Amino acid sequence: MLRPILLAKVNTDRIEPLAITPIGLVHSPYGQKFAVPRQPGLAPHAEAVIEFFSPYDDEKAFYGLQGFSHIHLIFLFDLAPYDHFKATVRPPRLGGNTRRGVFATRSPFRPSRLGLSVVRLLNIEVKDQKVRLRIGGADLVDGTPVVDIKPYIPFVDAVPEAQGGFAVEPPRLKAVTIPPKIEAVLKDELGDRRLLAIAETLAQDPRPAYKGDGDNKLYFARLYNYDIGFKSGVEEITVEKIVKLGEADDSI
Repeated sequence: MLRPILLAKVNTDRIEPLAITPIGLVHSPYGQKFAVPRQPGLAPHAEAVIEFFSPYDDEKAFYGLQGFSHIHLIFLFDLAPYDHFKATVRPPRLGGNTRRGVFATRSPFRPSRLGLSVVRLLNIEVKDQKVRLRIGGADLVDGTPVVDIKPYIPFVDAVPEAQGGFAVEPPRLKAVTIPPKIEAVLKDELGDRRLLAIAETLAQDPRPAYKGDGDNKLYFARLYNYDIGFKSGVEEITVEKIVKLGEADDSI
């Protein structure tokens, strides 16, 4: 015979707001929310750096981390406006028009505004006894506050038989076409890896999901020090122009 479970009464008067102090911030290629990959790892060549505030940049706090290939990054959706609780949101995965419970999604519009990403740990850089982490595949806007990091442990964090709910498959990717003249400028200015990161980001089609494939509007994605103007077709993203930030619009 099963014994009943006794639920202790919770004194809600004792539950106080918790102040979370950021320990650092992210320097990433993404200058605005638009075009940030909707999940980590989808643009693996997009590298970012975590810069830690004092006293959290003490190299002793990172002893042993070099043995891990990935980390959990806990951060704040600081650019997501939030003034009251909303029980449902509209995930881009479902086209942006279908609602799901906020706790069934990774939406930034959540009570805590806490986000969680698994990113590749590329390097631990130490200069003047201060630590910075170089990471790959981050889905974070430049300047995002970091509140904690934890090592990714494969034998407990990887669950091969896990079910993905309504997010079963990775997003459909489109081919990316960059005209030779524009490609030459980006390659010369940014290098091969960053050029690959731009292509990986655009391949996911950053436009709002409800726009559909018939949209002929020119969109701009702020990546590195450029505004990248592109149009989306049914199967292809085409870069139309680039504008270097801080310069007049004598675009290519």
